Amino acid sequence: MPKSRNDRKKKAVYTPPPSAAKPKVSPRWLAPTMLGFGLFGVLWIATYYIAGVDGKIPFMGELGNWNLAIGFGGIIICVLLSTRWH
Repeated sequence: MPKSRNDRKKKAVYTPPPSAAKPKVSPRWLAPTMLGFGLFGVLWIATYYIAGVDGKIPFMGELGNWNLAIGFGGIIICVLLSTRWH
């Protein structure tokens, strides 16, 4: 004979355990440093394309395509720092 609904075992309501961990906070230096490296990289590449190729800025002309490595290096550091931001 089938059981009635009242005879079935009632399930307890799930209550999650209390969270003891504090929320993570980024260091104060992280955001300015991240933005600084990002802007540095973009401005370095822009300056190289605008003035460095023609030889108007002597040291940029001597570096050649290493200017792109310097600029993208700043952008990559910016992206790496952004992964640590909470």
